[in-house]
Amino acid sequence: MQGFTPLLFFLAIIVAMVYLFLVRPIRSREKQHDQMVMDLEKGDRVLTAGGMYGVVETIDEDSIVLRVESGALIRVTKGGVIANPEDRLGH
Repeated sequence: MQGFTPLLFFLAIIVAMVYLFLVRPIRSREKQHDQMVMDLEKGDRVLTAGGMYGVVETIDEDSIVLRVESGALIRVTKGGVIANPEDRLGH
């Protein structure tokens, strides 16, 4: 039985490190993204996962309508909005 104690201790350390260095940061980023999307308002500039910049026109329950530079309207999922460039610039 004493042979398993160091192995279990080592395994517990590995599991704790995986949680601290992988799982926790991912959850933190997800919470930040969710908060950013919740804070969006009409007129905010955003960047989509596809690399397109747009201005928020309307926000629905699961999607956002953006006006792009050409004037066209596009609908993206809330998960497709990855950044608010003004937040990064501190405006």
